[in-house]
Amino acid sequence: MDILIRPAEPTDYKTLGDITASAYLQDGLLAFGDEDDWYLEELRDVAKRAKTAEVLVATADDRILGGVTFVPDGGPMSEIARPGEAEIRMLAVAHAARGEGVGQALVQACVDRAAATGSDIVLCTQPTMHTAHRVYERLGFTRVPERDWHPIPGDDFTLLTYKLTL
Repeated sequence: MDILIRPAEPTDYKTLGDITASAYLQDGLLAFGDEDDWYLEELRDVAKRAKTAEVLVATADDRILGGVTFVPDGGPMSEIARPGEAEIRMLAVAHAARGEGVGQALVQACVDRAAATGSDIVLCTQPTMHTAHRVYERLGFTRVPERDWHPIPGDDFTLLTYKLTL
């Protein structure tokens, strides 16, 4: 499959939002785990994040297969990035396209963008996302356990931090 990574266009937003929300919901990645989870609306709102970050889509044969949000150094959508670091957020691949290298291509596109600006790059992931961890490690990311965090105050829900020093 020939995968093309390109900036998302407004006509892509609904499809990418649906893919992202569906992936998080079906994979059990939401803190509250169901359709009522407030984060689903954030995942669906591609237009909102495209205003302050770079949203990329992976396509093949004019089909959107997945997407990612690349937050450059100092971007307002950053959650864990420090000065000199870019951040990867909301990576999602449609279920039908998994195992085809789409996720790795999206992460690599973010790494290339960070490298072009001289930034290191960080991301958060959930402990159960073993396939994603293998992709990150294959691309040279390493765990930074001292930067793991709890996005929901008072909850045990933990996000693991990975970093790639460029």
